[in-house]
Amino acid sequence: MPEYRYQAQDSKGKIVKGKADAFDEADLQKRFHDSGLLLLEAKPIIKQMALKPLKKPRLADFCRQLGTLIKAGVVLIKAIEIIANDESITDYERQLYLRLRDRIVQGVSLSTVMEELEPAFPPLLIFMIRAAETSGTLDTTCLRLAEQYTSEAQLEQTAKNSLTYPKILSALIVVVVAILFGYVLPQFEDIFATLPELPLPTRILMSISDFVANKWYVLAVVIVLAIIFGKMIVKIPAVRMLIDRIKVMGKWGKLTKIIYSGRFARTMSSLYSAGIPIHSCIEIAKSTIGNKYIEAQFVEVEKKVAGGMPLSAALVEVDGFVQKLPATIKVGEETGMLGNMLESVANDLDFYSKQALLKLTSYIEPVMIVVMAVVVGFIMVSIIYPIYQSYQTIGAGS
Repeated sequence: MPEYRYQAQDSKGKIVKGKADAFDEADLQKRFHDSGLLLLEAKPIIKQMALKPLKKPRLADFCRQLGTLIKAGVVLIKAIEIIANDESITDYERQLYLRLRDRIVQGVSLSTVMEELEPAFPPLLIFMIRAAETSGTLDTTCLRLAEQYTSEAQLEQTAKNSLTYPKILSALIVVVVAILFGYVLPQFEDIFATLPELPLPTRILMSISDFVANKWYVLAVVIVLAIIFGKMIVKIPAVRMLIDRIKVMGKWGKLTKIIYSGRFARTMSSLYSAGIPIHSCIEIAKSTIGNKYIEAQFVEVEKKVAGGMPLSAALVEVDGFVQKLPATIKVGEETGMLGNMLESVANDLDFYSKQALLKLTSYIEPVMIVVMAVVVGFIMVSIIYPIYQSYQTIGAGS
Protein backbone atom coordinates (compact mmCIF):
# COMPACT_ATOMS: atom_id res chain seq x y z
CA MET A 1 0.00 0.00 0.00
CA PRO A 2 1.46 3.41 -0.96
CA GLU A 3 2.58 5.79 1.76
CA TYR A 4 1.61 9.48 1.61
CA ARG A 5 2.97 12.58 3.31
CA TYR A 6 -0.05 14.71 4.11
CA GLN A 7 -1.22 18.05 5.49
CA ALA A 8 -4.71 18.21 6.99
CA GLN A 9 -6.82 20.64 8.98
CA ASP A 10 -8.96 19.73 11.96
CA SER A 11 -12.26 21.32 13.00
CA LYS A 12 -10.44 24.00 15.03
CA GLY A 13 -8.34 25.07 12.06
CA LYS A 14 -5.16 23.45 13.35
CA ILE A 15 -2.78 22.11 10.67
CA VAL A 16 -1.86 18.45 11.11
CA LYS A 17 1.10 16.92 9.26
CA GLY A 18 2.22 13.33 9.05
CA LYS A 19 2.41 10.10 7.04
CA ALA A 20 -0.34 7.61 6.26
CA ASP A 21 -0.88 4.49 4.13
CA ALA A 22 -3.73 4.45 1.62
CA PHE A 23 -4.67 2.75 -1.62
CA ASP A 24 -4.85 6.11 -3.39
CA GLU A 25 -5.48 9.78 -2.69
CA ALA A 26 -9.27 9.32 -2.83
CA ASP A 27 -9.05 6.61 -0.20
CA LEU A 28 -6.94 8.89 1.98
CA GLN A 29 -9.44 11.74 1.49
CA LYS A 30 -12.33 9.51 2.60
CA ARG A 31 -10.51 8.28 5.69
CA PHE A 32 -9.67 11.83 6.76
CA HIS A 33 -13.25 12.95 6.13
CA ASP A 34 -14.56 10.13 8.32
CA SER A 35 -12.16 11.27 11.05
CA GLY A 36 -13.37 14.87 10.86
CA LEU A 37 -10.26 16.17 9.10
CA LEU A 38 -9.93 18.16 5.88
CA LEU A 39 -7.12 16.87 3.64
CA LEU A 40 -5.20 19.84 2.24
CA GLU A 41 -2.32 18.14 0.50
CA ALA A 42 -1.11 14.58 -0.08
CA LYS A 43 2.12 13.54 -1.82
CA PRO A 44 3.20 9.94 -2.38
CA ILE A 45 6.48 9.03 -0.70
CA ILE A 46 8.88 7.45 -3.17
CA LYS A 47 11.35 5.41 -1.21
CA GLN A 48 14.84 5.37 -2.67
CA MET A 49 16.34 1.97 -3.48
CA ALA A 50 19.44 0.86 -5.35
CA LEU A 51 18.13 -0.60 -8.59
CA LYS A 52 19.95 -3.46 -10.28
CA PRO A 53 18.91 -5.73 -13.17
CA LEU A 54 16.93 -8.83 -12.31
CA LYS A 55 18.59 -12.02 -13.46
CA LYS A 56 16.92 -14.05 -16.18
CA PRO A 57 15.75 -16.90 -13.88
CA ARG A 58 14.02 -14.32 -11.66
CA LEU A 59 12.46 -12.57 -14.67
CA ALA A 60 11.21 -15.93 -15.94
CA ASP A 61 9.69 -16.73 -12.55
CA PHE A 62 8.04 -13.30 -12.27
CA CYS A 63 6.55 -13.47 -15.79
CA ARG A 64 5.34 -17.04 -15.29
CA GLN A 65 3.57 -16.28 -12.01
CA LEU A 66 2.09 -13.03 -13.31
CA GLY A 67 0.81 -14.66 -16.51
CA THR A 68 -0.66 -17.64 -14.64
CA LEU A 69 -2.43 -15.47 -12.04
CA ILE A 70 -3.90 -13.06 -14.61
CA LYS A 71 -5.04 -15.97 -16.76
CA ALA A 72 -6.81 -17.37 -13.67
CA GLY A 73 -8.76 -14.11 -13.34
CA VAL A 74 -6.74 -12.43 -10.59
CA VAL A 75 -6.57 -8.64 -10.97
CA LEU A 76 -3.13 -7.16 -11.72
CA ILE A 77 -2.62 -5.42 -8.34
CA LYS A 78 -3.55 -8.55 -6.38
CA ALA A 79 -1.39 -10.74 -8.63
CA ILE A 80 1.70 -8.59 -8.03
CA GLU A 81 0.95 -8.54 -4.29
CA ILE A 82 0.79 -12.36 -4.26
CA ILE A 83 4.14 -12.54 -6.07
CA ALA A 84 5.65 -10.03 -3.63
CA ASN A 85 4.57 -12.17 -0.65
CA ASP A 86 6.30 -15.26 -2.03
CA GLU A 87 8.76 -16.52 0.61
CA SER A 88 11.27 -17.73 -1.99
CA ILE A 89 12.14 -14.26 -3.35
CA THR A 90 14.81 -11.90 -2.02
CA ASP A 91 14.15 -8.69 -0.07
CA TYR A 92 15.23 -6.67 -3.11
CA GLU A 93 12.69 -8.41 -5.34
CA ARG A 94 9.97 -7.96 -2.71
CA GLN A 95 10.62 -4.21 -2.49
CA LEU A 96 10.69 -3.98 -6.27
CA TYR A 97 7.35 -5.77 -6.70
CA LEU A 98 5.75 -3.72 -3.94
CA ARG A 99 6.92 -0.58 -5.74
CA LEU A 100 5.19 -1.91 -8.86
CA ARG A 101 1.99 -2.47 -6.92
CA ASP A 102 2.04 0.93 -5.22
CA ARG A 103 2.53 2.83 -8.48
CA ILE A 104 -0.18 0.81 -10.26
CA VAL A 105 -2.56 1.63 -7.41
CA GLN A 106 -1.85 5.30 -8.17
CA GLY A 107 -3.07 4.76 -11.72
CA VAL A 108 0.23 4.23 -13.54
CA SER A 109 0.43 1.44 -16.13
CA LEU A 110 2.64 -1.60 -15.49
CA SER A 111 4.94 -0.88 -18.44
CA THR A 112 5.42 2.74 -17.35
CA VAL A 113 6.34 1.69 -13.81
CA MET A 114 8.81 -0.85 -15.18
CA GLU A 115 10.36 1.90 -17.28
CA GLU A 116 10.66 4.09 -14.17
CA LEU A 117 12.47 1.22 -12.42
CA GLU A 118 15.00 0.68 -15.20
CA PRO A 119 17.49 -1.11 -15.19
CA ALA A 120 15.60 -3.56 -12.95
CA PHE A 121 13.45 -4.61 -15.92
CA PRO A 122 14.98 -4.96 -19.42
CA PRO A 123 13.70 -3.03 -22.47
CA LEU A 124 12.38 -6.22 -24.09
CA LEU A 125 10.07 -6.88 -21.15
CA ILE A 126 8.89 -3.26 -21.04
CA PHE A 127 8.04 -3.13 -24.75
CA MET A 128 6.29 -6.52 -24.66
CA ILE A 129 4.20 -5.54 -21.62
CA ARG A 130 3.28 -2.20 -23.25
CA ALA A 131 2.11 -3.98 -26.40
CA ALA A 132 0.17 -6.52 -24.32
CA GLU A 133 -1.58 -3.75 -22.37
CA THR A 134 -2.76 -2.27 -25.65
CA SER A 135 -3.94 -5.57 -27.12
CA GLY A 136 -5.32 -7.03 -23.89
CA THR A 137 -3.08 -10.11 -24.02
CA LEU A 138 -1.06 -9.55 -20.85
CA ASP A 139 -1.44 -13.15 -19.64
CA THR A 140 -0.29 -14.84 -22.85
CA THR A 141 2.53 -12.30 -23.33
CA CYS A 142 3.84 -12.89 -19.80
CA LEU A 143 3.80 -16.66 -20.30
CA ARG A 144 5.62 -16.25 -23.63
CA LEU A 145 8.24 -14.06 -21.97
CA ALA A 146 8.61 -16.65 -19.21
CA GLU A 147 9.46 -19.28 -21.82
CA GLN A 148 11.99 -16.98 -23.48
CA TYR A 149 13.75 -16.01 -20.26
CA THR A 150 13.79 -19.65 -19.15
CA SER A 151 15.42 -20.64 -22.44
CA GLU A 152 18.01 -17.86 -22.14
CA ALA A 153 18.72 -18.78 -18.51
CA GLN A 154 19.23 -22.42 -19.47
CA LEU A 155 21.63 -21.39 -22.23
CA GLU A 156 23.62 -19.21 -19.81
CA GLN A 157 23.70 -22.07 -17.29
CA THR A 158 24.95 -24.40 -20.02
CA ALA A 159 27.74 -21.93 -20.74
CA LYS A 160 28.69 -21.78 -17.05
CA ASN A 161 28.62 -25.56 -16.72
CA SER A 162 30.75 -25.91 -19.84
CA LEU A 163 33.45 -23.71 -18.31
CA THR A 164 33.55 -25.63 -15.02
CA TYR A 165 36.18 -28.13 -16.18
CA PRO A 166 38.48 -25.47 -17.72
CA LYS A 167 38.25 -23.49 -14.47
CA ILE A 168 39.23 -26.59 -12.49
CA LEU A 169 42.19 -27.15 -14.82
CA SER A 170 43.26 -23.51 -14.42
CA ALA A 171 43.14 -23.82 -10.63
CA LEU A 172 45.05 -27.10 -10.86
CA ILE A 173 47.79 -25.45 -12.93
CA VAL A 174 48.17 -22.70 -10.33
CA VAL A 175 48.31 -25.24 -7.48
CA VAL A 176 50.86 -27.47 -9.24
CA VAL A 177 53.11 -24.52 -10.14
CA ALA A 178 52.84 -23.17 -6.58
CA ILE A 179 53.89 -26.55 -5.12
CA LEU A 180 56.79 -26.85 -7.54
CA PHE A 181 58.05 -23.31 -6.85
CA GLY A 182 57.33 -23.34 -3.13
CA TYR A 183 58.45 -26.84 -2.16
CA VAL A 184 60.16 -28.82 -4.93
CA LEU A 185 62.61 -26.23 -6.29
CA PRO A 186 64.05 -25.18 -2.90
CA GLN A 187 65.07 -28.83 -2.36
CA PHE A 188 67.47 -28.57 -5.29
CA GLU A 189 69.12 -25.26 -4.39
CA ASP A 190 72.00 -26.93 -2.50
CA ILE A 191 72.62 -29.32 -5.39
CA PHE A 192 72.59 -26.52 -7.95
CA ALA A 193 74.96 -24.45 -5.80
CA THR A 194 77.68 -27.11 -6.21
CA LEU A 195 77.47 -27.07 -10.00
CA PRO A 196 79.91 -24.80 -11.86
CA GLU A 197 77.34 -23.51 -14.33
CA LEU A 198 73.61 -23.91 -14.74
CA PRO A 199 71.79 -24.11 -18.09
CA LEU A 200 69.77 -21.06 -19.14
CA PRO A 201 66.33 -22.66 -18.46
CA THR A 202 67.44 -23.57 -14.93
CA ARG A 203 68.78 -20.07 -14.24
CA ILE A 204 65.47 -18.57 -15.44
CA LEU A 205 63.53 -21.00 -13.27
CA MET A 206 65.62 -20.32 -10.15
CA SER A 207 65.32 -16.56 -10.67
CA ILE A 208 61.54 -16.88 -10.85
CA SER A 209 61.57 -19.10 -7.76
CA ASP A 210 63.68 -16.58 -5.78
CA PHE A 211 61.46 -13.71 -6.87
CA VAL A 212 58.28 -15.55 -5.87
CA ALA A 213 59.78 -16.59 -2.52
CA ASN A 214 61.25 -13.22 -1.54
CA LYS A 215 59.06 -10.67 -3.32
CA TRP A 216 55.70 -12.41 -3.54
CA TYR A 217 53.95 -9.20 -2.45
CA VAL A 218 55.19 -7.44 -5.59
CA LEU A 219 53.71 -10.23 -7.69
CA ALA A 220 50.41 -9.94 -5.80
CA VAL A 221 50.28 -6.17 -6.41
CA VAL A 222 51.08 -6.66 -10.11
CA ILE A 223 48.30 -9.24 -10.47
CA VAL A 224 45.75 -7.00 -8.73
CA LEU A 225 46.73 -3.99 -10.83
CA ALA A 226 46.63 -6.10 -14.00
CA ILE A 227 43.08 -7.21 -13.18
CA ILE A 228 41.95 -3.65 -12.40
CA PHE A 229 43.54 -2.10 -15.50
CA GLY A 230 42.38 -5.04 -17.61
CA LYS A 231 38.76 -4.36 -16.64
CA MET A 232 39.24 -0.63 -17.33
CA ILE A 233 40.79 -1.25 -20.75
CA VAL A 234 38.03 -3.65 -21.78
CA LYS A 235 35.46 -0.91 -21.08
CA ILE A 236 37.12 1.41 -23.64
CA PRO A 237 34.74 1.42 -26.66
CA ALA A 238 37.48 0.87 -29.26
CA VAL A 239 38.98 -2.05 -27.30
CA ARG A 240 35.57 -3.59 -26.68
CA MET A 241 34.77 -3.27 -30.38
CA LEU A 242 38.04 -5.00 -31.32
CA ILE A 243 37.47 -7.84 -28.85
CA ASP A 244 33.91 -8.38 -30.07
CA ARG A 245 35.11 -8.41 -33.66
CA ILE A 246 37.71 -11.07 -32.85
CA LYS A 247 34.92 -13.19 -31.34
CA VAL A 248 33.28 -13.63 -34.76
CA MET A 249 36.51 -14.41 -36.64
CA GLY A 250 37.94 -17.79 -37.63
CA LYS A 251 36.76 -21.20 -36.50
CA TRP A 252 35.89 -19.89 -33.06
CA GLY A 253 33.74 -17.23 -34.75
CA LYS A 254 31.63 -19.85 -36.54
CA LEU A 255 30.41 -21.07 -33.18
CA THR A 256 29.83 -17.65 -31.60
CA LYS A 257 27.87 -16.52 -34.67
CA ILE A 258 25.32 -19.25 -33.96
CA ILE A 259 24.89 -17.97 -30.41
CA TYR A 260 24.47 -14.33 -31.50
CA SER A 261 22.05 -15.28 -34.29
CA GLY A 262 19.94 -17.28 -31.84
CA ARG A 263 19.66 -14.37 -29.40
CA PHE A 264 18.60 -11.96 -32.14
CA ALA A 265 16.08 -14.36 -33.66
CA ARG A 266 14.47 -15.18 -30.30
CA THR A 267 14.01 -11.53 -29.36
CA MET A 268 12.73 -10.60 -32.82
CA SER A 269 10.26 -13.47 -32.70
CA SER A 270 8.80 -12.34 -29.36
CA LEU A 271 8.59 -8.67 -30.33
CA TYR A 272 7.19 -9.18 -33.83
CA SER A 273 4.56 -11.67 -32.60
CA ALA A 274 3.45 -9.08 -30.03
CA GLY A 275 2.60 -6.68 -32.87
CA ILE A 276 5.45 -4.24 -32.29
CA PRO A 277 6.55 -2.32 -35.45
CA ILE A 278 9.54 -3.83 -37.25
CA HIS A 279 11.82 -0.81 -36.70
CA SER A 280 11.19 -0.98 -32.93
CA CYS A 281 11.79 -4.75 -33.01
CA ILE A 282 15.18 -4.23 -34.63
CA GLU A 283 16.14 -1.45 -32.22
CA ILE A 284 15.42 -3.60 -29.16
CA ALA A 285 16.67 -6.92 -30.56
CA LYS A 286 20.09 -5.54 -31.51
CA SER A 287 20.76 -4.58 -27.87
CA THR A 288 20.23 -8.19 -26.72
CA ILE A 289 22.89 -9.68 -29.01
CA GLY A 290 25.75 -9.00 -26.59
CA ASN A 291 28.32 -7.97 -29.22
CA LYS A 292 29.14 -4.31 -29.87
CA TYR A 293 30.73 -5.06 -33.25
CA ILE A 294 27.52 -6.62 -34.58
CA GLU A 295 25.37 -3.98 -32.91
CA ALA A 296 27.32 -1.18 -34.64
CA GLN A 297 26.43 -2.66 -38.04
CA PHE A 298 22.72 -2.21 -37.32
CA VAL A 299 22.99 1.50 -38.08
CA GLU A 300 23.04 0.54 -41.76
CA VAL A 301 20.46 -2.22 -41.25
CA GLU A 302 17.97 0.24 -39.75
CA LYS A 303 18.58 2.74 -42.58
CA LYS A 304 17.99 0.08 -45.22
CA VAL A 305 14.81 -1.24 -43.59
CA ALA A 306 13.52 2.33 -43.14
CA GLY A 307 14.20 2.85 -46.87
CA GLY A 308 11.98 -0.08 -47.81
CA MET A 309 14.51 -2.91 -48.04
CA PRO A 310 13.34 -6.28 -46.64
CA LEU A 311 14.89 -7.27 -43.30
CA SER A 312 16.38 -10.44 -44.78
CA ALA A 313 18.29 -8.46 -47.44
CA ALA A 314 19.55 -5.96 -44.86
CA LEU A 315 20.85 -8.75 -42.58
CA VAL A 316 22.80 -10.55 -45.32
CA GLU A 317 25.72 -8.11 -45.04
CA VAL A 318 25.91 -8.28 -41.23
CA ASP A 319 29.22 -9.84 -40.19
CA GLY A 320 28.37 -11.91 -37.11
CA PHE A 321 25.22 -13.82 -38.13
CA VAL A 322 24.93 -17.22 -39.77
CA GLN A 323 23.41 -17.10 -43.25
CA LYS A 324 20.59 -19.39 -42.11
CA LEU A 325 19.07 -16.43 -40.27
CA PRO A 326 18.47 -14.07 -43.24
CA ALA A 327 17.56 -17.04 -45.47
CA THR A 328 14.81 -18.17 -43.07
CA ILE A 329 13.56 -14.61 -42.57
CA LYS A 330 13.32 -14.24 -46.36
CA VAL A 331 11.03 -17.29 -46.53
CA GLY A 332 8.87 -15.77 -43.79
CA GLU A 333 8.64 -12.45 -45.63
CA GLU A 334 7.67 -14.14 -48.90
CA THR A 335 5.01 -16.36 -47.31
CA GLY A 336 3.65 -13.74 -44.91
CA MET A 337 4.61 -15.92 -41.92
CA LEU A 338 7.55 -13.94 -40.58
CA GLY A 339 6.57 -14.45 -36.92
CA ASN A 340 6.38 -18.23 -37.30
CA MET A 341 9.65 -18.44 -39.24
CA LEU A 342 11.43 -16.28 -36.65
CA GLU A 343 10.23 -18.59 -33.89
CA SER A 344 11.27 -21.65 -35.90
CA VAL A 345 14.79 -20.40 -36.61
CA ALA A 346 15.09 -19.23 -32.98
CA ASN A 347 14.31 -22.75 -31.74
CA ASP A 348 16.80 -24.28 -34.16
CA LEU A 349 19.54 -21.81 -33.28
CA ASP A 350 18.91 -22.31 -29.55
CA PHE A 351 19.66 -26.01 -30.02
CA TYR A 352 22.74 -25.30 -32.12
CA SER A 353 23.84 -22.67 -29.60
CA LYS A 354 24.02 -25.31 -26.89
CA GLN A 355 25.99 -27.55 -29.22
CA ALA A 356 28.28 -24.62 -30.05
CA LEU A 357 28.98 -24.02 -26.37
CA LEU A 358 29.94 -27.66 -25.94
CA LYS A 359 32.28 -27.38 -28.94
CA LEU A 360 33.85 -24.24 -27.52
CA THR A 361 34.52 -26.15 -24.32
CA SER A 362 36.00 -29.04 -26.28
CA TYR A 363 38.50 -26.55 -27.77
CA ILE A 364 39.36 -24.97 -24.43
CA GLU A 365 40.01 -28.22 -22.53
CA PRO A 366 42.90 -29.55 -24.69
CA VAL A 367 44.47 -26.07 -24.78
CA MET A 368 44.46 -25.96 -20.97
CA ILE A 369 45.95 -29.46 -20.77
CA VAL A 370 48.71 -28.50 -23.23
CA VAL A 371 49.46 -25.33 -21.22
CA MET A 372 49.73 -27.35 -18.01
CA ALA A 373 51.93 -29.94 -19.72
CA VAL A 374 54.26 -27.24 -21.12
CA VAL A 375 54.58 -25.45 -17.77
CA VAL A 376 55.19 -28.60 -15.74
CA GLY A 377 57.43 -30.03 -18.47
CA PHE A 378 59.57 -26.88 -18.55
CA ILE A 379 60.01 -26.99 -14.78
CA MET A 380 60.92 -30.68 -14.71
CA VAL A 381 63.38 -30.37 -17.60
CA SER A 382 64.99 -27.33 -15.97
CA ILE A 383 65.52 -29.38 -12.80
CA ILE A 384 66.59 -32.69 -14.30
CA TYR A 385 68.84 -31.40 -17.10
CA PRO A 386 71.62 -29.83 -14.94
CA ILE A 387 71.65 -32.92 -12.67
CA TYR A 388 71.94 -35.19 -15.68
CA GLN A 389 74.65 -32.92 -17.11
CA SER A 390 76.64 -33.15 -13.84
CA TYR A 391 76.44 -36.96 -13.88
CA GLN A 392 77.78 -36.95 -17.43
CA THR A 393 80.70 -34.74 -16.33
CA ILE A 394 81.45 -37.05 -13.38
CA GLY A 395 81.28 -40.08 -15.68
CA ALA A 396 83.64 -38.50 -18.23
CA GLY A 397 86.10 -37.53 -15.46
CA SER A 398 86.24 -41.02 -14.03
